[in-house]
Amino acid sequence: MITFLIVSALVIFIIGLAKGGFGGTLGALATPLMTLVMPADQVIGLLLPILMIADVFAVASHWQRWDSRLVLWLIPGSILGTAIASIFIATVSAEVLQRGIGLVVLLFVLYRIFERRLVRTLLYRPRNWHGLVAGSIGGFTSTLAHTGGPPISIYLLLQNIQPRVFVATSALFFTVLNWIKVPSYFYLGLFDLGQLWQVVWLLPLLPLGVWAGKIIAEKVNKVVFDWSIIAVLALTALLLLFR
Repeated sequence: MITFLIVSALVIFIIGLAKGGFGGTLGALATPLMTLVMPADQVIGLLLPILMIADVFAVASHWQRWDSRLVLWLIPGSILGTAIASIFIATVSAEVLQRGIGLVVLLFVLYRIFERRLVRTLLYRPRNWHGLVAGSIGGFTSTLAHTGGPPISIYLLLQNIQPRVFVATSALFFTVLNWIKVPSYFYLGLFDLGQLWQVVWLLPLLPLGVWAGKIIAEKVNKVVFDWSIIAVLALTALLLLFR
């Protein structure tokens, strides 16, 4: 129980830090860390309400700076991806789901390692339907492990938008996506009010993390920090896959 509360506190603070300025690399740690102390299906159900609260801070910080057209093209695909992931969750055991999360996290690590090279080498011509594809993949991985960042980041990076618009559009999309996941999670019985009640008193760590993230982001070497988190993510993914 104590281990569960310590990891929960750490994860909630990490989510706040990610929303406050460290972005998706740090935030991707939340699901795999929690999966080390509780079953995978319980983890994703527990984290979704916390992420939805964190979304409020993210959207408020970038209010109306997003590109609504890009979000609208991402949403239909995300609904499809969420539906496919929900079928997967419903038909596999908690152990297989744990390994699935480990695989998604490992793919996230590979994306972060080769991100710049991948974006540089793509000969890209924007098409609206690309949003449907990115939304589908993002919806699937986000529903499975709350790690939908890579396909959405690639899609938005290739749209040649300003950094502030990029961050705001991503924040708005994941806010919408997290609400899209609610009916599926409810139907699958992934929400456990008892577990959520056990950690609700830790929620003040969320705005504290957002505040700390904004301050620390200006003082920490972001490159060194990101690579450190990538190394931790890789180790965590291997633990989920092979433990």
